Amino acid sequence: MGITLYSTRLVLDGLGTADYGIFNLIAGVIAMLSFLNSAMATSTQRYLSFHQGKRDIDMQKKVFKNSLFMHICLGIGIVILLEGLGLLLFDGLLNIPGNRVSSAKVIYHFMSLTVFFTIIAVPFNGSLVAHENMVWVALVNITETVLKLLIAILLGSVSGDRLITYGFLMALITVVSFGMYATFCFKKYSECTISKAVPFDRPLMKELTSFAGWNLFGSLCSLGRTQGLAVLLNIFFGTVVNAAYGIANQVASQLSFFSETLLRAINPQIMKSEGASDRERVLKLSMIASKFSFFLLAIFAIPCIFEMKEILGLWLKVVPEYTSVFCSLILTCMLVKQLTIGVQSALQATGEIKVYQIVVGTTLLMNLPIAWLLLTLHLPAYSVLISYMFIEVLSCALRLYFAKVKGGLSINKYVNRVFAKEALPLLFSMAACWVSVQFIQIPLRFLFTGAFSAFVFLISIYFFGLCDDEREIFGRIFITVKKKFVNEAGIL
Repeated sequence: MGITLYSTRLVLDGLGTADYGIFNLIAGVIAMLSFLNSAMATSTQRYLSFHQGKRDIDMQKKVFKNSLFMHICLGIGIVILLEGLGLLLFDGLLNIPGNRVSSAKVIYHFMSLTVFFTIIAVPFNGSLVAHENMVWVALVNITETVLKLLIAILLGSVSGDRLITYGFLMALITVVSFGMYATFCFKKYSECTISKAVPFDRPLMKELTSFAGWNLFGSLCSLGRTQGLAVLLNIFFGTVVNAAYGIANQVASQLSFFSETLLRAINPQIMKSEGASDRERVLKLSMIASKFSFFLLAIFAIPCIFEMKEILGLWLKVVPEYTSVFCSLILTCMLVKQLTIGVQSALQATGEIKVYQIVVGTTLLMNLPIAWLLLTLHLPAYSVLISYMFIEVLSCALRLYFAKVKGGLSINKYVNRVFAKEALPLLFSMAACWVSVQFIQIPLRFLFTGAFSAFVFLISIYFFGLCDDEREIFGRIFITVKKKFVNEAGIL
């Protein structure tokens, strides 16, 4: 996370604000591909985990082979669609300086290549997550991060068109990641095979295609909302505001790393529980995922929101206009989303997602006409993110409704175990940050604010944020760790 944020500083400095804004406008999908990849991988992972719960290795082999074939076809189709859409985007729609249009077109082609390799890597990523092999996933992520840092460092010494060079190298990283995923899975897991002995199963292919299709629809609605807002901001304000918006999304993406990692770890257990017909455990895990994902994001996001101007000033040499308010609002939206993030996993586990994806996905896209109306009324650029936040609140309510209808979730129980337990720790954390900002005036104060807020937050989580059964689990873990520490100290 630290390397990525530092790399952003180097890239912004190497490309300049205008070219950085163009990259985030044209190839901004790349920044969101981790989310798209994760959402699509849920389809393969759901079926692999489901049949792991049933201990059916033959079905796991069928799921993988049919899923790989489906994603290759899907990748080719989306690339064709993107290339066709590109002809419309560059025909006077986007607000790009005339001398940079040709470079922007090249970046767009690199983005299409990136999308293809990201999509065909999905079955391999899904297999790793289904096996709960977070080590290899982490190694691939670390490799990507280090390569991005090297590119950022080398960017300053490039003599040609830096924007094109940067776009090409970023696309190349996706190819490297795909190679690492595919090589490991083919060697390690018996179900990862394209052997002729494993037949193509038309009913299974139809089921996988339907599930992945509706999953992709939901993901593309979210992605369309994010990139649609980028296009609207570009049309009304130009590339400098796109730079601010791109930085804000980068900050939100990095700060949500821990909560996403927790969700990635819990998801296979949710799917396996559904495969074992244990719906009660599915719902309980979904509540745990929502609550602790919120906590893991909030512990970083709250102090950052209060200290955003100072952090940006230290991090970036040049801070584009609106960056601070964009970052704060997008982090707030991310916190709202975490409130029901685990419910989404529970709905995925049931397999009945068609109506859910249509309703929630369409709701997310409503942000675009609302944003257009706000900007047409000459409201400030950040008004689109305020509407973003209200749309997220509505989406949370819809997730709870569908979880009740499709999965038997008790909304009262959810409110008591999740919302009510999050309220006091959140208020205490905000109070700690407010006290620090108001009464402490020291160099690098944001470090003190973060540490003080985290201390108060963790204490308040233990006393007010945990249910009795969760507190008992933490108590047992503490006793186990304490005994191990004492025993090792005694040996030493």
